[in-house]
Amino acid sequence: MLLGLSVLLIFVLLLAGVAVPMAFGGVLILISLMGDHNTTAFMNTGFAKMNTVIILVVPLFIIAGDLMQKGKIATPIVAIAELILGRVKGGLSAASVLASAMFGAISGSGAATLTCIGSIMFPHLNKAKYPGGFSAALLVSASPLGLLIPPSTTQLIYAWLTQQSVLKCFLASLAAGLLLSVLLVVVNFVMLRNVKDIELTKVDGSLATAFGKTTFKAGPALLMPVIILGGIYGGFMTPTEAAGVAAIYAIPVGFLIYRGLTWKVFWETLKESSVTIGVVMVMIFMVLVVSKYLIFEDVPAIAQNMIYSVSENPIIVMLMINVVMIVIGMLMDDFSGLVLSASMLTPIAVSTGIDPVHFAAIIGVNMGMGNITPPTAPLLFLGSRVTGVSVQAMMKPTLIFIGFAWLPTLMIITYIPQIALFLPDLFFGR
Repeated sequence: MLLGLSVLLIFVLLLAGVAVPMAFGGVLILISLMGDHNTTAFMNTGFAKMNTVIILVVPLFIIAGDLMQKGKIATPIVAIAELILGRVKGGLSAASVLASAMFGAISGSGAATLTCIGSIMFPHLNKAKYPGGFSAALLVSASPLGLLIPPSTTQLIYAWLTQQSVLKCFLASLAAGLLLSVLLVVVNFVMLRNVKDIELTKVDGSLATAFGKTTFKAGPALLMPVIILGGIYGGFMTPTEAAGVAAIYAIPVGFLIYRGLTWKVFWETLKESSVTIGVVMVMIFMVLVVSKYLIFEDVPAIAQNMIYSVSENPIIVMLMINVVMIVIGMLMDDFSGLVLSASMLTPIAVSTGIDPVHFAAIIGVNMGMGNITPPTAPLLFLGSRVTGVSVQAMMKPTLIFIGFAWLPTLMIITYIPQIALFLPDLFFGR
């Protein structure tokens, strides 16, 4: 009885628009009032789980992402992507996907990618006479690439929760991110094939000269993912240390090279980051505590029995798991959705024969797609605020990107595990 009320209360509060930490906090209050469980033990479990150095990657990457955004570090990345692709019809919008992938590899955050790349690219797309609803929808659809292309903070959290290799999860999600990027670019060109009056990017002087100058200017920004990923994969730094290096590296680059940071902007950025960090950490704690309660009540086994009562076919089972994760992604942000999904659904997926590293890529695609899928779609509403385009104008092209880029990526990654596991197997063996 209490378990059913707890699950129902979570969905009712989330659908009512209550913030995720408060929604899960409401469930904890219900458990303490109506249940006979020792809620203090659940709280202690949450504290013990978060008492680890690994969790520091979350605040450090949040700070790094905000400093990169305010420090205008993404501007030269956008310039080089525009120079490469902007001279063909649909190339400027394809450059938006490329820029989102490149910045996502630095920030590891869908919201940071959308805020930064969207605010830079949308005026360019608007000036080149790209349809406003299409441009905003593409920027929204490409922003979750930050959840897939390493160093992804969500993949770090998944590896931490499931006791998997961080590097293997990075490599598995990278394959999904690259596949999704290609499909978004292809769908972009197909959708624009009959659109007229689009203006192309013009290059003054020699293309080689312009490319050389742009690449030189973008060098410090492009060096950041090289330092981070090279340090992690080379064994010189842990993910936590790499996050700290990213945050420190962004300060002189933002101050001295791209000059987006001033002391006033710097302190304001730290204040904004502190608020975001506080919200995220409280949210992760609340979800961890409620997840512990659900596990204590043997909800994963109950869910597994319910799924197996419908079908024991692994294809059908994974289809139902994907549907559940999409719904979770629609209702929650990527962090809380991933914590809940990893805790509850990983055992079910593993029982069907899914490799946990493979499931890292599956869960990353699901969380990204859920974040842009109506009716809740947190990134869709954030995109509306960033670009000034109404959600209604973005709805149709967003659904097209979901149907012809995101869903195929999810199906391919789910049912052809070799794609996600190729790089982990290549570097680490089976």
